[in-house]
Amino acid sequence: MQSDSMSEWRDSAPYWGKHAPTIRVMFAPVTRALIEDAGVREGQTVLDVAGGPGEPSLTIAEAVGPSGSVTCTDAVAEMVSAAGGEARRRGLSNVRFRRCEAGRLPFDADSFDAAVCRFGAMFFPDPSEALRDMLRVTRPGGAVSLAVWHRSDLNPYSYTISRVTSRFVETPPAEPGAPGAFRFAEPGVLARLLEEAGAADVRERLLKFHIEAPITPAEFWAMRSETSGTLREKLTGLSAEERVEVAQEVAESVREFFPNDRMSFPAQVIIVTGKKPI
Repeated sequence: MQSDSMSEWRDSAPYWGKHAPTIRVMFAPVTRALIEDAGVREGQTVLDVAGGPGEPSLTIAEAVGPSGSVTCTDAVAEMVSAAGGEARRRGLSNVRFRRCEAGRLPFDADSFDAAVCRFGAMFFPDPSEALRDMLRVTRPGGAVSLAVWHRSDLNPYSYTISRVTSRFVETPPAEPGAPGAFRFAEPGVLARLLEEAGAADVRERLLKFHIEAPITPAEFWAMRSETSGTLREKLTGLSAEERVEVAQEVAESVREFFPNDRMSFPAQVIIVTGKKPI
């Protein structure tokens, strides 16, 4: 991971920890899809790559039970620390934590029954290297399952904010293939990389769900403006009056997605899964 990106994630870690309970609820459908597609079951050993402040690792730890275990990894030490704190808070003792990069996993070959990654593959400096390493540490016949965002225009959780901020801060288009939330938004792209990395029986499915949580538009904006390093940087360059204006415009633009002051964004995610050849 590049140093400027690492710095951004380090700065974001306290906010991700702060909002972890809400984020866990928001993306629970994605976690369930990964558990299902990777075939995770009680007693297994599972690797979570780029687990951030602890999800989906901690939910998977509950799924595998005390006879199983989960190893939660992240390239950012502050994220790993936050994940450990959340595990202690929830009384989970079958989770291990390790700071490491996705393409340099410090584990022996054939160490895990399955490996998962939720919203991390888009930011890997070298996705092909990372996928090969995830397959290396997975046991023959075990699954590697990854979740990435489908297109931005299909996810109002993202575009409602970007449409507002683009009127205040010039945002150059992302370079094709560069790390970013929608790097693998087009169907087939990540699946081809996983096949090229050596996976067998690669399959892809579109997960449509709702990002839901008992928070208001104001709480939504507070969470998004804190957890996104890119957004924090944009807001820093604005005057106090402009920041207030942005917050007001965002609140208005997302109002339709907050029936009864409770968040409910329609969302689309791509789940890609392959198996390590036997």
